[in-house]
Amino acid sequence: MNELVTIDIGGTHARFALAAVAADGAITLGEPVTLRTRDHASFQTAWEAFAAHAGRALPPAVAIAIAGPVGGDVIRFTNNPWTIHPALIPQQLGASRYTLVNDFGAVGHAVARLPAADFAHLCGPDEPLPASGTLSVVGPGTGLGVAHIWRGGSGGDYRVQATEGGHIDYAPLDELEDAILARLRRRHRRVSAERVVSGPGIAAIYETLAAIENKPIRQLDDKTLWQLGTSGEDSLAAAAVDRCCLALGAVAGDIALAQGASGVVIAGGLGLRIRDTLAASGFSERFRAKGRFEGLMAGLPVKLITHPQPGLFGAAAAFAKEHLP
Repeated sequence: MNELVTIDIGGTHARFALAAVAADGAITLGEPVTLRTRDHASFQTAWEAFAAHAGRALPPAVAIAIAGPVGGDVIRFTNNPWTIHPALIPQQLGASRYTLVNDFGAVGHAVARLPAADFAHLCGPDEPLPASGTLSVVGPGTGLGVAHIWRGGSGGDYRVQATEGGHIDYAPLDELEDAILARLRRRHRRVSAERVVSGPGIAAIYETLAAIENKPIRQLDDKTLWQLGTSGEDSLAAAAVDRCCLALGAVAGDIALAQGASGVVIAGGLGLRIRDTLAASGFSERFRAKGRFEGLMAGLPVKLITHPQPGLFGAAAAFAKEHLP
């Protein structure tokens, strides 16, 4: 049994857990501890806080999923003041082995390793994800994460490639979406898919719908809009939620076509929160609506990852793949 510390660092929160990798490769996570990044002056002090919480010496093996690029001598975060110097990890954390992975790359490792029970069916054939070929992973959250996984079949071999696919151009498919794009173009030089397909993206959709109906535009944050829309308390917010689900279906289908996918996984915190709404929306119709390839798209299983901590699990899986062949 190999034990390690697995960590998932974002802009607002850093999640820590102990993990164990069995001789057969099975990964078990301990109870996660979530720390607010603003409450800790550095990654080092957050590490020390987790060690104090654990009440024991931490194992000399560490896996860290990072919301951003992981190359270079210094890793900086966009939304918090922490920095990580990879060369100093052995000294500062007492780690003889460590793995650094992009946060959505970690999600890719989780998709490759998690059992079928950790996926809910969304559309397409109600069958397990294929054991070979390419899986596209699309994750709406604060932004739009995109990765793909190649699986080699019964031997369990796989490769993960994190991408910046969320920054492809947004492509409207009807007049209403033309209006959404026009509104966003007034604010941004270039409108990427994640300007619409993400948690914050609902605000632009909501404002556009209000303008079309000549209603006052309420300045509400995206979390409030999602709550009002998914609960049905506000019909305009509900229409905005449905439109975001449509856009997610279209983008996920585009990614699957571009990557030659044999299956698709929707990940990200937002996807899990709107699980029931997504399944009942027009997501599946938009996913399939690819003209001459509609039959191909209808044959792809599309799943939603339901594991509560795919970043922590995936970071541990990335460590196991690198250090425990």
